[in-house]
Amino acid sequence: MEPIAVYIHWPFCRSKCPYCDFNSHVRERVDADRWTRALLVDLERQAELAPAREVVSIFFGGGTPSLMPPETAAALIERVKALWPVPLGLEVTLEANPNSAEARRFSGFSAAGVNRLSLGVQALDPGALRFLGRGHSRDEAIAAIGLARHTFPRYSFDLIYARPGQTIAAWEQELDEALSLAGEHLSLYQLTIEPGTAFGNRATRGEILSADDETGAALYEKTQERLAAAGLPPYEISNHAKPGAECRHNLAYWRYEDYLGIGPGAHGRITRNGGKIATQQVRAPEAWLDAIERSGTALEESGSIAPETALAEMVMMGLRLAEGIPRSRLEAFAGRGVEEMFGASLPRLVQGGFVTLEGERLAATAAGRQRLNAVLAALLA
Repeated sequence: MEPIAVYIHWPFCRSKCPYCDFNSHVRERVDADRWTRALLVDLERQAELAPAREVVSIFFGGGTPSLMPPETAAALIERVKALWPVPLGLEVTLEANPNSAEARRFSGFSAAGVNRLSLGVQALDPGALRFLGRGHSRDEAIAAIGLARHTFPRYSFDLIYARPGQTIAAWEQELDEALSLAGEHLSLYQLTIEPGTAFGNRATRGEILSADDETGAALYEKTQERLAAAGLPPYEISNHAKPGAECRHNLAYWRYEDYLGIGPGAHGRITRNGGKIATQQVRAPEAWLDAIERSGTALEESGSIAPETALAEMVMMGLRLAEGIPRSRLEAFAGRGVEEMFGASLPRLVQGGFVTLEGERLAATAAGRQRLNAVLAALLA
């Protein structure tokens, strides 16, 4: 059976971080029982789109899924196992905030079947935590990492760098502390200012809210160098892991494998009849919930992806990975050779040291991944 991943979206947060453009919402009260029933209905309806598959990963994302009752996670995990066969090593990840109130739920999530925790720490510097609008302290973050280490077989945490005024020396010190706390996986994201966010609105008024391009590039290079030396090489632009400890669910996205998106705003990709089908759900939480309760589905869009669009998606996702894309899969998908596919752009990028085409893989080099938008623009022009 072909593998498939399942993403489940919990759209609620205690507060909205100023850099965040995710589909996350603050609500004074959430009817957890009602939301559990609706997510189960959505899961069962979408199972009809992907029968006879093996689910290899479940990912609870958000929002802040650690705000949901552990019983909700348990019900959804059990329903996935009832709807599809799963391997013995099924990966079940839950994103969590490291504040004390949510950390008290860790044991409940472990009992529910979560075996991988992803903590949104974002910074180990108290001033940076305040700047980023985080609702936890440095001490809470360190305590939550320790609790995750003792509660789950696998854990990871996120940090955000390229903050305004951040120096390479300060970031190196923060990285060293992060590595002393880390397990086998770390996610390290460069701060970007997105339109429509609180930071985005402030930036339009002239505030400097991130490092300049030159400093950002230097911080990125230092991150790659330091993590590789510590035995956590980059397997994707922002993700580092010991070999074999990569996030299986996120690999499904980057390898352009199939996945279902459950919950408000979630999207999916499913292979059917030799092509890719895209699904997109209603984004607003209350509108999504109403649609599920009225008709059993909140799919806003569901249709075939044009072959050229699907090829572009495969390239955009696959070149984020250090491993790149298997040449045979790319050519089978496109129905033509790689050289014909990309024309004169490919040899120019190879000669410039941004892309390699060696043996059976097309991959971006470290320099190419740092400039991936420009590489993709050249390849897909």
